[in-house]
Amino acid sequence: MWWCAAQSSPRSVSESRPVPPGRLLQSVQLNIMAFCKEFNARTQKYKPDTPMAVKLTAYKDNTFEFTVKSPSVTWFLKKAAGIESGSCWPGHVSVTEISLRHVYEIAKIKQADPFKSHLSIEAICKSIIGTANSMGIEVVKDL
Repeated sequence: MWWCAAQSSPRSVSESRPVPPGRLLQSVQLNIMAFCKEFNARTQKYKPDTPMAVKLTAYKDNTFEFTVKSPSVTWFLKKAAGIESGSCWPGHVSVTEISLRHVYEIAKIKQADPFKSHLSIEAICKSIIGTANSMGIEVVKDL
């Protein structure tokens, strides 16, 4: 097997139908229905309309493999805080607060990603706190 192409594309869980990712898959001549079935099987535990990052590697013999990563930290933070967007002036204007418990729960989910499994939960929590601060979300010990 030889590596032919790699594509990364954000997809919602409910979006795996032959049409939306179809152009991406047809560009490397892959079986669209096989991808959709496998994608739906791997993402059935997530709620519909959850954005997922998908990295697709296609091979010259028309086979493929893909990894599905969890949603972005900003998406989790917005859901936990119950907001639509972050602050216009982060560091000056705080939009809302979340607790360390929220940060820890997000970190546990992100640690399951294939590219973050080597990081400690503490390092991931620090990264999430930094992202929250850059969005104008204060992290407090308890709400």
